[in-house]
Amino acid sequence: MAEQAQQKTIAINGAGPVGALLAVMLAKKGYQVDLFESRPDSRKTNIYQGKSINLALSDRGWKALNAVGLDEEIRQQAIPMFCRVMHDVDGKITKQPYGKEDQAIWSVSRAGINEQLIDLAEKESTVNIHFGHRLTQLNFDDNTAVYINDNHHQKIHQSDLVFGADGAFSKVRRLMQELPKERISYSLDYMQQSYMELSIPANEDGSHKLEKNALHIWPRKNFMLIALPNVDGSFTCTLFMNHDGELSFSSLDNKQKVNEFFQKYFSDAMVYLDNPVEDFLSKAPSPLCLVHIYPWLVNDSVALIGDAAHAMVPFYGQGMNCGFEDCRVLAEFVNEHNHQWPDVLEAYQQERKANGDAIIELAKRNFVEMSDLSGDENFLLRKKIEAQFHQMYPQLWVPLYTMVTFSPDIPYKKALALGDIQKEIMDEIMQIPNIEQEWQQAHVYQKLQQLTQDKLTANPLEISL
Repeated sequence: MAEQAQQKTIAINGAGPVGALLAVMLAKKGYQVDLFESRPDSRKTNIYQGKSINLALSDRGWKALNAVGLDEEIRQQAIPMFCRVMHDVDGKITKQPYGKEDQAIWSVSRAGINEQLIDLAEKESTVNIHFGHRLTQLNFDDNTAVYINDNHHQKIHQSDLVFGADGAFSKVRRLMQELPKERISYSLDYMQQSYMELSIPANEDGSHKLEKNALHIWPRKNFMLIALPNVDGSFTCTLFMNHDGELSFSSLDNKQKVNEFFQKYFSDAMVYLDNPVEDFLSKAPSPLCLVHIYPWLVNDSVALIGDAAHAMVPFYGQGMNCGFEDCRVLAEFVNEHNHQWPDVLEAYQQERKANGDAIIELAKRNFVEMSDLSGDENFLLRKKIEAQFHQMYPQLWVPLYTMVTFSPDIPYKKALALGDIQKEIMDEIMQIPNIEQEWQQAHVYQKLQQLTQDKLTANPLEISL
């Protein structure tokens, strides 16, 4: 049963996963919601056809989906990935669990989860969805928006509240930045790397050619290939490498160069990939960017959410999870502040801005871990020591990856701060003489316990986990 809202109407721009989930959550609180999307309805036009984009769902995302009762339905179309499988340049395989035995991140289709959320939004009687409506103007004094639809007709829509859930290149955000009286700080930074999607088809019987319940990584220091499983037996692969430079997307500009590149660095993957040379040459690489902006609010009635507020690189698999967490936290503040929206939005901004900054930083750092360190023996030993210490003292030490991925009640900003302390401690532990032979000995963990207690006592963090 919907909660009692104070008769406010809400417009959400962007019907991607975050916008659709936000529409459902606000409708369940009794609000009239209009959801606007510039693209056509993918359920009718197959706009995602040929773009089997995967996303990684983890505990923060599941917690938000559970709040609207969609988690079990999504789980039916998702594949758990319990570990990383690293493929070195000689074809040697190493495995690294993501967490405890039952902990996994889940590979989901972006189109699939988006369409399931839109289906759910349509079931809410107070949600109207407008596909093919491109935002062109927004009057921030009265929240009147102007849209142009696919037939080039103009639609004017006024609402009490407006959300920009329209992605990394958000139109709502751009219009906010043009306001002469607002002091908005903004940056959009392109990463040195770009990405391109390739594919591994299923076997003839529909089975997977590689281990199904794993995220596969071919780490090559300055670049890498990853593969995520799909329910149809295929894998969606993504190549991340520098956009320009000596070895880059730009430098691989003919068939011979591309073929030599794949044969040299991904020879074992060549057996599985579907025409990688032709696929590579037929596509343009896509950029990776980071977005920082503050404030996220204008006039206590227009707000940014998801990638519009904090676009990040995909190397921690947290973009959608963070956006879903935005929605859940916002919905909780609606209750906490009794539908008083100036208070709701201010609390949302204060809570989520710092956490958005933290996960952007963590995601940027994680490229090095995935592309370089994940194949490094010292790094893998470091992770083994951390995992064992976590088993011995679960209240004293939770690995950073576990805090980010499997601990939805630990804020990103706290995970970042604790992770930095843990790095200092582990740097010292790895200097123990003959650590490769000594790592299972009691004295290693006694020293680790003492260092951890000393470091955490010296830092004014709330450290209860």
